[in-house]
Formats: sequence, structure tokens, C-alpha cells
Amino acid sequence: MAAPITTDLSAALLTAPVPPGNWLVILPVAHCIVLGALMLMLRAHVRVHALIAVLGLAALVLIDAVLLKQVIDGGPVTMVMGRWLPPFGIAFTVDLFGALMALAAAIAALAGSLYALSDIDPGGRRFGFFPFLMLLMAGVTGAFLTGDIFNLYVWFEVLLISSFGLLILGSEREQIDGAMKYAVLNLIGTTLFLIAVGYLYAIFGTLNMADIALKAAGLRDTAPLMTLAALFLLAFAMKAAAFPVNFWLPASYHTPRIVVSALFAGLLTKVGIYALIRVMVMLLPVEREALSLMIALAGAATVILGALGALAQTDIRRLLGYVVISGIGSMLAGIAIGTPGGVSGAVFYALHSVVLMMALYLLAGQAARLGGSFQLTALGGLYRERGWFAAVSLILFLAACGLPPFSGFWPKVILVKASLDIGAWWLAAALLTGGFLTTICFGRVFLLAYWRPAPAPAETVAIGWQSALPLLALTALVTGFGILPEQLLSLAQAAAGSLADPGAYIHSVFPEGAAP
Repeated sequence: MAAPITTDLSAALLTAPVPPGNWLVILPVAHCIVLGALMLMLRAHVRVHALIAVLGLAALVLIDAVLLKQVIDGGPVTMVMGRWLPPFGIAFTVDLFGALMALAAAIAALAGSLYALSDIDPGGRRFGFFPFLMLLMAGVTGAFLTGDIFNLYVWFEVLLISSFGLLILGSEREQIDGAMKYAVLNLIGTTLFLIAVGYLYAIFGTLNMADIALKAAGLRDTAPLMTLAALFLLAFAMKAAAFPVNFWLPASYHTPRIVVSALFAGLLTKVGIYALIRVMVMLLPVEREALSLMIALAGAATVILGALGALAQTDIRRLLGYVVISGIGSMLAGIAIGTPGGVSGAVFYALHSVVLMMALYLLAGQAARLGGSFQLTALGGLYRERGWFAAVSLILFLAACGLPPFSGFWPKVILVKASLDIGAWWLAAALLTGGFLTTICFGRVFLLAYWRPAPAPAETVAIGWQSALPLLALTALVTGFGILPEQLLSLAQAAAGSLADPGAYIHSVFPEGAAP
């Protein structure tokens, strides 16, 4: 019998060393998918969904924390699927930036699941709130941990589908209207992303991020990488709700249940920022430098127009939507600066924003319960009714304004300093102006909703532990990382350094002798 024919490719795959890694890399995504599927199978037993989700997300926080510890101790970790090694097969690669974002997202989702115990009614649970939440986390976590740019697109699709399901939960007219705007405009962004992925594959012949980082320098003189970078910039800017493609966010984020708005504000736009940092800083740094002025102008406009939009609102949910947009501008400024200080400021701000925006939306939901409305014109007397709640609100407002001693202060300082270091005084002025306008905005909220007397007597509403616990825990994080920022700052700086010099990331995917 003739010996089997072995091609050069198969021989190379059989003899190449397998990148070191373990199942912990893929476990967060598999965990979310399995629990989501389990709840779908238990759709006749809706009462257990909440317990499964809360315990499952608590376990996800633990898994992501262990994964982060492993990355801190040993550097980036890669897991490949089967013997189809990179760049041909699918790889999950976790570096410090991805691990930090995954852990922050898990903490925010756990807080949201606790708040949902009192915010989501039996009808919302019956129509799948908790399974959608787990599938949303599968998409978000997969986007942070994947090492393949096409799979980044796939995880974007997963989170888009699950977020659409969460958005229409309740099927009210306002929700359907917001969902249509959200879906159509996000599908446009997704289509641009897919076009950019196809263009990238045509240029590089690979979709593995480490392989792209290796090959980019050799193709820069012959391939239209600037066009590719512009496509990715437009697609991810739309996902992140950056000016001028941010109009979908204020049209949709105020329509669903407040816990859904909180999840969207804390997680979804940060996935867009994560992808923008990953592609523009790590894969296409020269093109990012060439586009830096455009990115900086978009960032400055996003900061200021977002703050002005917030000032014009009387509905707290709409106001917070514009605050989300303004924060995206600060992160864009860090990407535009591109120095270690600028990128570390963007990373720090992204982590801060995940926790803060989650907390602010949960706070708005509780304020509406106490005052009976989301309208500032109808609210009042919250300080007299709940002194501790007013104190928590003031902490979160100051953090959103970038004032000390809370977590929003440090990334703002880093970004302003990084702007001045490169001579971009106008960008530093835009960041400071945005912070000033945001301070006026939240000062107005505090005066109207908390300090002035209530327009009409309101019924006394108890604040249950399901609402108080996640709100206090997130506020503690905002305060703790403001007072003791050294650890998070050092991690953000290390993450920025690994993005600027992806040697360790590449080595985790292609060990010695395995590079193509």
C-alpha cells in the first residue's frame, strides 16, 4: 500500500511547535455560551434564570481575574483550535489590554444582573432577558479575547444580535423605534467592518492579528494600508458612537429598561474603542500617525458636542447618553496622541468608563423610582429623602466630571499632559472644556433633582438590596481607583506598552520556529 502523500503545508503544521496556552483562555466565552444555552433549555423554568445568571456572572468575574493574573505573571497567552496553527487556524490570544477589559466588563455585567432582579419584570424574564445577557457577554468577552480579526467581526455580530433582543424587550412603541435606529445604523457599521476585513485579507492573506503585525511593515510601500486604516476607523468610530457618526446612540439608549441602557453604555461602545485601539495602535501604527489629526479633531468634537448635548437634556437617560459620547471623545484623543501616555490614558479611561457609566445609569434608574420620573423638571428633594443616595450620586457625578479624588480624574490628567507634551494645546483645551461643561451639566442635575424641594409629595419608596448593592459596589470601585490609582495606572501603562511593542503578543502566537 502506497504511503500517504504529505504536503509541505501539512508537514509544517505537524512539526511546528504549538503556542503555549490553556483552556482558561477560551473558558470565559464558553462559560457564557453554555449558561445562555442552559437557560434557553430551561425556558419553562424562568424562575431559575436569575439565579443561574447571577452565579454564572460571579464565576465569570473569578475566571477573568485568574486569567488577568496569569497574563500579568507570564505575558500574553494563546490558545489555538486543533492542529490548524496560526496563521491558518483560529487563535484566541489574551494580552493585558484584553484581560483588563474582559474583567471590567464582567464586573459591570454582574452588577447589572443584580440590579435586574428588581428592574426586570416577569414578562421581561419570560422573553429572555437573562439568556440574552449571557449571550451579550459571550460576544463582548469574545471580542476582547480573540486573536483573529474575522472572529472579532463574528463576536461583534453576536453582541449586536443579543443587544437587539435586549433593546426590544417589552415591545413598546418607543423601544421599537429606538431598536430600528440602533439596528439599521449598527448594521451599516458592521457592513463597513466586513468590507474592511475582506480588504485586509486581500492585502495580507491572513486574518491573524499577530501575523498582520508581522507583515505590515513589509507591505507598507506597496499596499494601500491607508485606505484600509480609514475603513477600520470609520467602522469602529460608528460602533463607538464618535462624532460625526454618533447619532444612533442618543436615539436608542433611552428607550429600553434602565438596566439594559446601563449594560449598553458600560460595554458596547467600549468594544468599539477596544477594536479601534487594537487595530490602529498595534496593527497599523504608521497609518494611525498619518490619521492622527483627523482622529484628534473627531475626538475634540465628540468631547465638546457630547457635553453640550447633555446640557440641553431634561431627561436623565438622554443626558447620560450624551455623557457616554463625550467620554468616547476622550478615548479618541488618547488614540490620536499615540504616545505611551496617550494610549495608557485611553486604556485607563476605558476601564473607568465601563464601571462609571454602568453606575450612572443604575443611579438614574433608582432616582426615577424615588422621584417617579426621569424628567429633571419633575424631580426634586432626593437629598432630603435619601441622604446616602445623594452622597453616592455626588461621588459618581464628580467622577464623571473628571474631578478628584475619583477615578475619572487620573485619565483626564494623563490625557491632558500627553496632549501638551506633543504641543496639541487645543486638544488639551477641548478635554478641559468638555470636563467643565460636564461639571455644569451634573451640577444642574444635582440642584434640580436633589437639592431643590420636590415639586409634589412623592410616595416613600424603599431601596432594596438588589439596587443598593451593585450601586454601592461600583461606587466603591470608582472611589478606590481614584484614591489609590497606582495599580490600575501601572497596568494601563503596561497594556499601552504591549500595544506599541507587540513582540510578546506575537511570540505567544508564533513561538520560536513557528512564525510563517
